[in-house]
Amino acid sequence: MAVGVQLDFEGTTLEQYDQVLEKMGYVHRGSGAPGCMFHWVTKTERGFRVTDVWESREIFEKFAEEKIGPLFQAVGATAPPAIQFVEVYDYLTAG
Repeated sequence: MAVGVQLDFEGTTLEQYDQVLEKMGYVHRGSGAPGCMFHWVTKTERGFRVTDVWESREIFEKFAEEKIGPLFQAVGATAPPAIQFVEVYDYLTAG
């Protein structure tokens, strides 16, 4: 079942996000991770927020453990993000 994931990175900058994106081999507005159906990022007062839809929670958690956590630590992020999950009832894709 698809899952919505919101990650709030406090004390982490968009520049650090860009560094992680580059380390993962992704580019702005390009293709994302396998299993990630949609991804967007917004600046917040204390850092930034990532909002995703993944094919399943398990796929996201594996990606987070293998990529997100280690790479954000590598660019100097001092705290893990606050994560919220919501079940996705339905979604539409681009026509």
